[in-house]
Amino acid sequence: MLLSHRQRLLSLWRIAAKHRLDTHLPVTEVPQLQPIARAIKSHPAAWGKKHQDNGVKLAIEDMGTLFLKLGQLLSTRRDLVPPAIIEQLVQLQDKVKPFAAEIAVAQIENSKEGLGQPIDKMFARFDMKPLAAASIAQVHTAAFHDGREVVVKVVRPDIRTTIMADFELLRDMAQWASARIEAARAVRIIDLVEDYRQVMLNELDLTLEAANTTLMRQNFLGSSLMYVPEVYAASKSVMVMERIQGVPISQTQVFDRLGYDRAALAEKGLTIFFTQVFRDNFFHADMHPGNIFVEVLPENIENPNPRYIGLDCAIMGELSKADQMIVARMLLSVMNNNFTALVDIVSRAGWIPPNTDKHALTRDMRRTVSPMLAKPINEIDFAGVLMQILDIARRHHMSIPPQLMLLLKTLVHVEGLGRDLYPELDIWSLAKPILTGWVKEQLDPVRHMQQMREQLPELLLATAEMPKLVDHALQSMAAQGARQDEQLREIQLIRADMLNERRRDWIALIGVVVSIAIATQVVGWLSPVFYIFAVLFVLWRLLG
Repeated sequence: MLLSHRQRLLSLWRIAAKHRLDTHLPVTEVPQLQPIARAIKSHPAAWGKKHQDNGVKLAIEDMGTLFLKLGQLLSTRRDLVPPAIIEQLVQLQDKVKPFAAEIAVAQIENSKEGLGQPIDKMFARFDMKPLAAASIAQVHTAAFHDGREVVVKVVRPDIRTTIMADFELLRDMAQWASARIEAARAVRIIDLVEDYRQVMLNELDLTLEAANTTLMRQNFLGSSLMYVPEVYAASKSVMVMERIQGVPISQTQVFDRLGYDRAALAEKGLTIFFTQVFRDNFFHADMHPGNIFVEVLPENIENPNPRYIGLDCAIMGELSKADQMIVARMLLSVMNNNFTALVDIVSRAGWIPPNTDKHALTRDMRRTVSPMLAKPINEIDFAGVLMQILDIARRHHMSIPPQLMLLLKTLVHVEGLGRDLYPELDIWSLAKPILTGWVKEQLDPVRHMQQMREQLPELLLATAEMPKLVDHALQSMAAQGARQDEQLREIQLIRADMLNERRRDWIALIGVVVSIAIATQVVGWLSPVFYIFAVLFVLWRLLG
């Protein structure tokens, strides 16, 4: 199966060798990486070449969009990746190799996937040098004729073909892993790849991103937590939106210089995350530092209270109402150190088989998760704990929905951002009242009565249709009953035909036996009469 992708695999091998990725692998700390390092070093493209300081970034850029996305995720994990590599991965957030500005202009003016107007008619100024270049698109600054400053986002040309080819490889690898590795089956890795493929393809359609941005802007309109820029125009491959002045969340030294309270910023970021997940059920699922900014306030403000700025709303997550409640109750069970309740919630959700040893699962979860509850964020190996939980899921045949995996991916981003911004952040004490308040609100009988009052007009309209629906249901039941009677009669006729066939077979057999007996007595076994009787019997059964 993977051999069908041999050309792409060979290409990845050549790129890794060209940039000497083997010299960046921590083979001393992780001996399992030694065979990979030897394979990379053995490629002819590596012969005669030495270590490249920026080799990881250059290799990932050459490998394509999927690897860029992986690099962006790892760029927030300073606890997992050596500092020298982190410095290269951080550049992948908005310092990817740009494409020619002339191509961007042609794409903007394109009538099919662009805005379909001359650049001079749309903008008083268009800056040919990109402001930033990322894995999917690059951004140019511009200004409308009325003076409003904007940014123009343009999708990279011909990127869809590359992404589709890489996902074919990724899907085959997922199928290979799912057939052989139980942990891959536990996380539904095939479904996860398919969901992520759709997410990535959606990311190529900027009209979807524009709609997501507009919705998130409405959710936080007038909020002191976050500001979302306004979208002015969008097409499939071009989007024009309000330009904002902000500082990337990773530039903590700038916050110190501006006098921002990093602890308050970290708490605000976590509050935004839980607000998106539970209040709005619409959360940003690509929260790497290149997408999260903090607004710049005048330096003469005595107690600055800056807002976050939300960008790049291409990948958004949503949970069903049931999954929202399940996730909230699971988190509260963990925070309350009640792992029996946690396993009961998982069981009621149908995520474990009925014959699972719940006591063993409770014991494993308590041993894995409990030690991290009393630690600040800088002492929590969140990714390590997550891997242990996935191992527990494998051993107990737990099935984890793909949307929950997307939420876990977002949590990895959030935890990485919080670790850099304010390492002493106590995420548990901050999250617990938010979750408790949300669960109480969902279970509040007054709220349910209010919802019923709001739905009362629809219910009354539905009752007007009730007689018609009841009559239709009765007619359907009568028709179904008549059909069942007809099927029963057909079955009885078939049974009667089979009985008649069987009687005829017995009569024919007796007749043949008697005929053969008479024939052999009269003319002997070798007479043609015997064979005539046999042939007539066979023809009668074939044509009868």
